[in-house]
Amino acid sequence: MRAAVLGSPVGHSLSPVLHTAAYSALGLAGEWSYESRECAEAELAGFLQGSDDSWAGLSLTMPLKREALRLADEAERVAREVGGANTLVLGGGRRSAYNTDVHGIAAALREAGVERVSSAAVLGGGATAASAVAALRDLGADADGGIALLAREPARAAGTVEAAERMGVRPAVAPLARIDGFLGVDVVVSTLPSGAGDAYAGAVAGCGAAVFDVVYSPWPTALAAAAQEAGRTVVGGFAMLLHQAARQVELMTGAESAPVEAMRTAGLAELDRRNG
Repeated sequence: MRAAVLGSPVGHSLSPVLHTAAYSALGLAGEWSYESRECAEAELAGFLQGSDDSWAGLSLTMPLKREALRLADEAERVAREVGGANTLVLGGGRRSAYNTDVHGIAAALREAGVERVSSAAVLGGGATAASAVAALRDLGADADGGIALLAREPARAAGTVEAAERMGVRPAVAPLARIDGFLGVDVVVSTLPSGAGDAYAGAVAGCGAAVFDVVYSPWPTALAAAAQEAGRTVVGGFAMLLHQAARQVELMTGAESAPVEAMRTAGLAELDRRNG
């Protein structure tokens, strides 16, 4: 059986390493393969139409998540709420869409001891922010205003606000420049690109909240390093990537439980190799 990660650009993806490690640990290495494919949004429909029965599933990265949801025959509730799918399971002539990013965020926080969240600040307003809102909702931050969505340009976060409303969540929305007024929370989740959160490192580190930064390389970010220095609970993007990939393995292969530790070892070894 075949699986792959699709996106553009996709060469940096750790997914092939993680999934291949899972196949080896599950005894599927001779039967399953996983690759990366460059695929623009306009090319996804053609790729799916040309896929034969040997294809079991696809991991979708940017810019394909919304298009994957549109092209699916059926979709789980959370993928519909978030407005994007990072996973397509193929079989029986049907395409089933899932969003395992939400699972990845929640599992990464739980792994770090953050089992329950009443309030949170999410930095950024894009697709990953929508997944973070869903994960925080599932961990308990479902009260009106319990989640603050802080974007550099709040108007550009309208899609994420709409997604939150589909989840039954009414976030407070404010400019990122006003972050100091929204840090009395349990958790701060940064979905900002690498380096974009550096200016807020001091404020976040001083607020007492656990910190989750979705960046995984280079690591630690200035935001994470400041929080670690202050003794805060810090979660990095690798844990999210690991757990979302583990859930993909379960969905695609039918395995009851993905070999998370084997995948973790392989992924960290690859990051070490890339970082010299």
